[in-house]
Amino acid sequence: MTETKKEEITKYIVISSDKVLPSDAAMKIYESEFPVTVKETCFGLIVSGAKDDVETLVEKIRQLDKNHIFVKDRGFPPGDERRCRASRGGGPRPGFHFLREEVEMLPAIGAALDELEEKKCLAEKSKTKCRLKTSDLEKVIEEELAR
Repeated sequence: MTETKKEEITKYIVISSDKVLPSDAAMKIYESEFPVTVKETCFGLIVSGAKDDVETLVEKIRQLDKNHIFVKDRGFPPGDERRCRASRGGGPRPGFHFLREEVEMLPAIGAALDELEEKKCLAEKSKTKCRLKTSDLEKVIEEELAR
């Protein structure tokens, strides 16, 4: 009888929370006893394993602070030689700089999600519309061009 291999996936769990640390999320995963590989990183975790296990764990972790924990797919498991810096001779791994830029935006995204959850939408805050005078627009343009 042949055994079918479960589909393996890898996900980033990027934590941009004041309440949850990457170590807290890692401990939650270890306590779950799911057979997954976990790597703690500067921005959060990399979790690799069977698709159902990883997706279940990701949802449990997101519930710790749902507006400030973000998930992204990763094409390679941790330590894969195609992405590993040790086998490539050091330096940042491909995609690191892009991920770093994304991580810098997450606090603003989390704050916006918190605001939406509180039902204080930006459209409700600024209901009055006013027209900008042409002279005011010219002043702004001149100030910007003078920089």
